[in-house]
Amino acid sequence: MSRQLKLAKFSDLALADPFFDSLKSGYNGFPQWFASKANEPVYAVIDDQTDELSGMIYLKQENGPVTDVEPPLADRAWLKVGTLKIEGKGTRLGERVIKKIFDTAINTGADGIYVTVFELHQTLINLFKRYGFVEQASKTTGDGIEKVLVRSLTELTGDRLKDYPFVRREGRKAWLLAIYPAYHTRLLPDSILKNEPAELVQDVSHTNTIHKVYIGKLALGRMTPGDIVIFYRTSDKKGPAYFRSVVSSICVVEEVKAKKDFSNVDAFLAYTMPRSVFTEEELRNQWSASKRLYVAKMTYNAAFQKRTTRGQLLDSGVISEQPRWDFRELNKGQVDQILGMGEVNARLIVD
Repeated sequence: MSRQLKLAKFSDLALADPFFDSLKSGYNGFPQWFASKANEPVYAVIDDQTDELSGMIYLKQENGPVTDVEPPLADRAWLKVGTLKIEGKGTRLGERVIKKIFDTAINTGADGIYVTVFELHQTLINLFKRYGFVEQASKTTGDGIEKVLVRSLTELTGDRLKDYPFVRREGRKAWLLAIYPAYHTRLLPDSILKNEPAELVQDVSHTNTIHKVYIGKLALGRMTPGDIVIFYRTSDKKGPAYFRSVVSSICVVEEVKAKKDFSNVDAFLAYTMPRSVFTEEELRNQWSASKRLYVAKMTYNAAFQKRTTRGQLLDSGVISEQPRWDFRELNKGQVDQILGMGEVNARLIVD
């Protein structure tokens, strides 16, 4: 099954779809509200083979104080998560939705995000709280009392996960890390290149998650939690690397493990399978074939708006030909230039 968040209009969706039954029963006036939004954009999760709807998220920009909650929310630029429903079916699609919320908030210049949710949706509440949302108010309507969860985008806590997707550089190292084209888009779906097929990203755990696992023989133990990783997608062999290899994404290291840190192959599989692009068979083969094996778990913070090629980095003097580009440390000046050339939103980077 292949599922992805698609930008649609409410009018593209059928209110009679069983997906909406719980929303119609939980919210009085939902059909009327739905009809009133006919021409407005909404993110929908749709299977490309069956057209089955399994998720929707409605995001709305608001300016000024939010006065229909108690206590009111401050006079700021808000992104409101108006309606959210996800049928996960065993995947971590919820994390991908959270990422879409943050991406939208950053790109629209929001100061904060808020969402209203009934207490019975505890799994959803826990997901938001994991990424820094705090319960700040309540909203009372004819349908009951909802919690109001708020996430500030101007005040950081110092906790990497609760501050996601912001990247703190102070006291951190930065690394260029190579990834083969065969794995690039599966691991980092928002970083799909314009010259790659635009098929929907498959709905499997590693494509839908904020958290990624990179596995290799490189000496990843040089990295420590909080370090910055800039992914370098190697050439697809359809032309010289000078033109075809690109930097595409920025991630932050959560932890690094070596093979010796896993008691056996089952422990290795339990840790890597939910976040890796590799199949169980491929992971087992790596375990048995390699005495030297490292696993880096990291958060996927941002895709570059502009892909910068190896040639552009060389010609501008940002990175030298040597040492090898598979795994090398970058200095602050290099990171600044790479992020600038990649048109990464400056507010994501915190010094």
